[in-house]
Amino acid sequence: MTLSDLARRIHAVSHLTGQFTLRSGRTASEYFDKYRFEGDPVLLDEIARAMAPLVPSDTEVLAGLEMGGIPVVTALGRHTGLPCAFVRKQAKPYGTCRLAEGAEVAGRRVLVIEDVVTSGGQIVLSTADLRALGADIGTALCVIDREQGGRAALEAEGIDLISLLTATDLREAASTTRD
Repeated sequence: MTLSDLARRIHAVSHLTGQFTLRSGRTASEYFDKYRFEGDPVLLDEIARAMAPLVPSDTEVLAGLEMGGIPVVTALGRHTGLPCAFVRKQAKPYGTCRLAEGAEVAGRRVLVIEDVVTSGGQIVLSTADLRALGADIGTALCVIDREQGGRAALEAEGIDLISLLTATDLREAASTTRD
């Protein structure tokens, strides 16, 4: 499957129009419902397969952010063989009381995994928390960059953003037909 074919499939499954309030507080008339592609195991596997070559070679741990990054990191881990950490928005007050479950992040080169990036706010917050735990983080990888300031916000925090696709890629793929 080509990246353009994958973009068309993601767009067909997850693109919604209407009035939506985003995590950042912004409103949008276009929305990519990530749970629609994350809930499709065949499509999610194709996404992970396409993302695997984008993982920097020095990565030791993949860290998926709650909640949408969790299915993506799990699928990506299957394709890379890298251990996964599952990062909460805040540590639970019982059991292990950990912020990051699964693979240990302290002293390791960690790649943050997210599904859709708009403002980059959750990646900034979670990266600060992971760095406080001793993780070495310089890069985040997402399925879709909505191209609404997230990349710049992450760069300001010393985080490079790699995206499988952008909102523009999805729109362009949806507007073309296969020859």
